[in-house]
Amino acid sequence: MYQKKKARLKRALRSRMKIKELNCFRLSVNRSSKHIYAQLISVTGDKVLASASTLDKVLRDQPTCNIDAAKRVGQLIGERAKSIGIEKIAFDRSGFRYHGRVKALAEAARESGLKF
Repeated sequence: MYQKKKARLKRALRSRMKIKELNCFRLSVNRSSKHIYAQLISVTGDKVLASASTLDKVLRDQPTCNIDAAKRVGQLIGERAKSIGIEKIAFDRSGFRYHGRVKALAEAARESGLKF
């Protein structure tokens, strides 16, 4: 495995252990070169309660690999979380730096009513 990916996974594990101590719902973000994905995971970590990505039918026809697409995914996951009654979450950036698309998704989720 590449050194860069090992370092990212190590950061992700460290943050997930802290989130486990907090004992709250987790908003997990994953990004690839073409798409961005967000999942709302239960407290125990065994169920995905809601998900949104640039592959959804609502967002598929627009550009998928820029900051605007990440904002749309953040708004969508925020709306889906509110519809199932979740307001407070922990943000799991999966070891990615908090800038660019990850930051845009987080800010859009905050604007749609999620607190983290």
